[in-house]
Amino acid sequence: MTKRLLFIALTISIATGLFAQEAKFDRSVKFKENFEAAIPHPEQDRIVSQKLAELEERTGKKPNILLLVADDVGYGDFGAYGGGAQIGAATPNIDQIATEGLKLTAAYSQHTCTPTRATILTGRLPVRSGLTRPILAGDNITKNPWEGELSSAELLSEAGYHTMLVGKWHLGEPTGMRPHDVGFDEFYGYYPAQKEISQGYDPRRYPDLIYNEDRYAAFEGIKPDDHLIHGFKGGETNKLDQVTSTEDMGRADQVLVDFTISKIKELAKGDKPFFIDHCFMKAHADNFDNPDYPGLSASKYPYKNSIAEIDKHVGDIYKALEEAGILENTLILITSDNGPQMDSWPDSGYTPFRGAKGTTWEGGVRIPAIFYWKGMIAPRESAELFDLTDVFGLTLRLAGVDQNSLPSDKYYDYVDQTSFILHDEGESNRETVYFWWGTELMACRMKEYKIHVKVIQEQSTHMYIDKSLIQDVGLAPWLFNLYIDPKEEIPVGHRRNAWLATMGAKLKQHAATFRKYPPKDVGLGN
Repeated sequence: MTKRLLFIALTISIATGLFAQEAKFDRSVKFKENFEAAIPHPEQDRIVSQKLAELEERTGKKPNILLLVADDVGYGDFGAYGGGAQIGAATPNIDQIATEGLKLTAAYSQHTCTPTRATILTGRLPVRSGLTRPILAGDNITKNPWEGELSSAELLSEAGYHTMLVGKWHLGEPTGMRPHDVGFDEFYGYYPAQKEISQGYDPRRYPDLIYNEDRYAAFEGIKPDDHLIHGFKGGETNKLDQVTSTEDMGRADQVLVDFTISKIKELAKGDKPFFIDHCFMKAHADNFDNPDYPGLSASKYPYKNSIAEIDKHVGDIYKALEEAGILENTLILITSDNGPQMDSWPDSGYTPFRGAKGTTWEGGVRIPAIFYWKGMIAPRESAELFDLTDVFGLTLRLAGVDQNSLPSDKYYDYVDQTSFILHDEGESNRETVYFWWGTELMACRMKEYKIHVKVIQEQSTHMYIDKSLIQDVGLAPWLFNLYIDPKEEIPVGHRRNAWLATMGAKLKQHAATFRKYPPKDVGLGN
């Protein structure tokens, strides 16, 4: 064979090999054993790295990061996602930010509050940390789930950021589990969800508690703290105003937003970048109007008024960033911690999908997610995959934290999605999203396909938590094509899909990571 023929043959061989690699159904590559596999986009990553370096050269510091996390807001509540004015609660501020930023339509959370909040801060699925469900009154935690965990707040604080959580925590209130114990420099908010506080002051909904002295006395012994807390790294913890009425609870978000705005103004004048995780108390049931502006929405129902209030607060925070002159150096994420809590209907949100909070159906875990960064994020919409665990990697990358320095004895489920978010035509680096319910592996999504090995089956209308069962799927996994069946009604497995076995293998690979990196048991179980 001549040299030229040999060269041609070699070129064809290499090209064929590359094509075969690119043509795999599973495009992800394992870069490190204890990290989730990711789809490589080297050129996309190079462009974004250069973009970030040029910004830092102009501004002289790392970018600010602001997370705006609503509670139990459904995929279809904001106007940008098909809700808004047409369902009785206009969201003009959020809609405008969505128009000018990146609107994700295939972003995923965990099935309920605590697990999602844990994944955002650790980059690890809740089954790994043990934070598999909310810690409720009367729970006996056998181990601090934060022991041995590294939060993004801690890593960013060490990297020179002022890290602060404002609002709802819901990840533990004993010493060692509070925000200012696990890495945040400052905490200003409430430990539990608003319903856990307001139930002690609402005789209309809880008469058998409020009007029964013996039961109320027993409840006093186990109820979560109902004070506004101001805590600082190092342990200083100040109890401020106590919630003593539903009117106080209705005003809570205004108090929190006023604080965040005051801190933005203060920190914008300093040398440190900031990482603020602002977690709204609303719209988690039970919702109560702020008595200073009741009936804020066209609907006039409490939940809708809460959506309108969240939008108002988002607009005020945006204005504060603009007036402080730091919009060009601040990444904003607007999202929800899970789907709507339909068990509390009509004090609940809306999703066009099957299921709701408490389930791993799309209605429980597909959530709105809007990224905005003036001059850094091109206005666009993407239907590619994003998981809220990925926020962990994004925050570390922006802060310049070396992700290779993360502990090798822990498995990390996040994917670094910085290049997806910041490239003008970014493609997702995530191939698969996995769904757990407590300690049960339920499902996964790849591309437009979603496979279930276990499902939540409600036994009555809207009863996805109080009256539902976890069931095995039977003879074969249930596989849905979400492009043609977004409501997950008709499995297409053996009849109309070639990828059932491939996705089943993916689930097995994922489950196998727990052999080398076993999950924690902190006493929450399912």
